[in-house]
Amino acid sequence: MRAAVFIYEGTEPIDLATIGVLSMARRVIPEISMFTIARKSGIVETANGLKVLADYSFDSAPDCDVLIITGGPGWVREAESAETLAFIRRYSERAAVASVCTGGMILAATGLLDGHAATTKCEITCTEQSPLKLMRERYPAINAASANIIDCGRIVTGGGVTLCIDMTLYLIERFHGVEAARETARIMEYSAARAANAVRLETIVAKA
Repeated sequence: MRAAVFIYEGTEPIDLATIGVLSMARRVIPEISMFTIARKSGIVETANGLKVLADYSFDSAPDCDVLIITGGPGWVREAESAETLAFIRRYSERAAVASVCTGGMILAATGLLDGHAATTKCEITCTEQSPLKLMRERYPAINAASANIIDCGRIVTGGGVTLCIDMTLYLIERFHGVEAARETARIMEYSAARAANAVRLETIVAKA
């Protein structure tokens, strides 16, 4: 599996755990690889000031098996960016697309989730609006549900914040099998947390 991780100004650093999971998975499946994409290559300032490097720009991004859209406070701007939405639509023609946390709201804005079930971040602080509620209100063509992961075939959406870890393990399972994902979770010492999340929130497979 070759994964592209879309980052942007205001990505929440915890959603970069997607890269951490893929890095750990390489100890089990060395052929896994990953790279980052942003509107422009180079330094990207994530939420709260952490700076990371984007390997490629929208124009230079190479092919991959799956594009992972991260979440974070910057999702609001990205969901309104014609350039970002056009890139995701274009990239979806050559790769599967997955979202973690409020990356689902960016994906919803592309129209690619219309007619499908999807999920996004649910838990909030007292000053925020629930992204899941917003998805239901703004995008009535989407069957928005509280879930761990929703798999609709070429499009997969994940729940909020640390569920990005579960989502990435799920993608590893899809591409490399159950045992590869299980072993990755084990060496990450995440097996118990993964099992608890699976009990707490449903994983919905509605491939279409």
